[in-house]
Amino acid sequence: MLDVIAGNVFYEVAALLVLAAAGGFVGLLLRQPLIVSFIAVGILAGPSVLDIARSDEQIDLLAELGIALLLFLVGLKLDLNLVRTLGPVALMTGLGQVIFTTVFGFLIGLAVGLDPVTCLYVAIALTFSSTIIIVKLLSDKREIDSLHGRIALGFLIVQDLVVVLAMIVLSALGVGAAGDGALLDVLIVFGYGALMLVAVGLFVRFLANPLVERLSRAPELLVSFAIGWAALLAALGHYLGFGKELGGLLAGVSLASTPFREAIAARLASLRDFLLLFFFIALGASLDLSVLGASVGPALLFSLFVLVGNPLIVLVIMGAMGYRKRTGFLAGLTVAQISEFSLIFMAMGVTIGHVAGEAMGLVTLVGLITIAASTYMISYSHQIYDRIEPLLGIFERRTGKREDNAWEASAAYDAIVFGLGRYGSAIAHELSSAGQRVLGVDFNPVAIRHARTQDIDVVFGDATDPEFLAHLPLKGARWVISAVPEHDTGITHDDPRRSLMRALTDLNFTGRVAIAAHSEKIAQQVRQAGADLVLMPFRDAALQAAALILNESAPEPVAEVDPEGQKPLVA
Repeated sequence: MLDVIAGNVFYEVAALLVLAAAGGFVGLLLRQPLIVSFIAVGILAGPSVLDIARSDEQIDLLAELGIALLLFLVGLKLDLNLVRTLGPVALMTGLGQVIFTTVFGFLIGLAVGLDPVTCLYVAIALTFSSTIIIVKLLSDKREIDSLHGRIALGFLIVQDLVVVLAMIVLSALGVGAAGDGALLDVLIVFGYGALMLVAVGLFVRFLANPLVERLSRAPELLVSFAIGWAALLAALGHYLGFGKELGGLLAGVSLASTPFREAIAARLASLRDFLLLFFFIALGASLDLSVLGASVGPALLFSLFVLVGNPLIVLVIMGAMGYRKRTGFLAGLTVAQISEFSLIFMAMGVTIGHVAGEAMGLVTLVGLITIAASTYMISYSHQIYDRIEPLLGIFERRTGKREDNAWEASAAYDAIVFGLGRYGSAIAHELSSAGQRVLGVDFNPVAIRHARTQDIDVVFGDATDPEFLAHLPLKGARWVISAVPEHDTGITHDDPRRSLMRALTDLNFTGRVAIAAHSEKIAQQVRQAGADLVLMPFRDAALQAAALILNESAPEPVAEVDPEGQKPLVA
């Protein structure tokens, strides 16, 4: 039966989809991240177990399309002004982590008895983090737009550039080129990159808006164009030598200024998730378990170094640059694994003859351990931070923090609004217009910048960070309002609304709390948690709309009458 499946591409894909669905369901029952489940499915379908995933070219093609779409969607939401703002920290953390991991990885290799050339290869391989896995996890947690998510994306781009340079040098050595030839290849790639940036800039300036506006008249054509554009620039990036990932990212950036980017992102999200399934399956299937036995001891040591050392150096660098320990910790966790490029890099070394197959097995096992472990670390990052937060104080500067904003902790505010999306910013604007002193809080730098244009005092922060809440001017505030968007947090981290209410209770907040909810179930939960007022935007808007249609005055929100007769939000 297995031979029949492996002999037909359609049968193979069908079997992989069934295995993925079954493996994902088992993982769901066991409350495990889907990425781990899908990699396990790849191992099960790979040569070490069932050996049904034999159509490598077809599976890799689907995986590469998924990678291009993932980075394309990230680029769609990438703010160029933010790139300029976060450029220094991305460069410092990216290069700092690469240098740290290379130096200490080399020393660890010598300590476990590897020869110097193998030590160098392994050390360089350990510096590469998986952009695909990190972006997928942060996207699932709705944290790709947070400050630590954007910083992580920045230093991942720096890492990708280092990957390109390492591959170019290795390729030059592989064909017997001299050092000058390798340097020339590097310069050529940088030249191609500069030309592509200029071309993308011209496209954004003159073609993007009119072209997308014309295509938007046929939504199906707009989707086809977006997929084709992402694939084209990914292919062009690969051809010019700087990788499909950066090409796909540039494709997204080129359309980020168009008014249809949200519609494109919404339509492509499901296709991205489907295609990325094949990436994780291909990653699992590429792990050859037969060569791993002799490398268990050194692999555990290298894995511990990657899982602890890489996040630690990012935390140190960001702390020295003035970022809070929470931001540094959450960003640092994203580099606690090695990449699929690490395996490709080692395979090139084996092909050239610089390293033996045992070194490939060593790095493969490190990849298996760190990818699985870091998936849990990123998924449970907030809980981990809460556990070890008292130990992280040494990594934070006491003055001059980059996340501090131009507001005085001693200032008095009538209301503090968490979540400055469309709903939260509208609440803040209306309260401010009514003469209330309002402080807005969000962890999305774009939302912060937009709120400032409305003359609202704002501060960057996370509603789930008790330490941050302790520094807010809660004393004297009559209302704390949470307009944080609702989404399925699953097992990744706690609901920010309940975290906020617990923290306010611990801080002995004496004012009142209003929480936005989008379902009666959530509304009931926050009522039980002690919310004084539950705002249900869709229900309240429907009641007001019906009243306007009936030419009546808008009714008060039902089931939210203040039993104590205290003042409403606006005095």
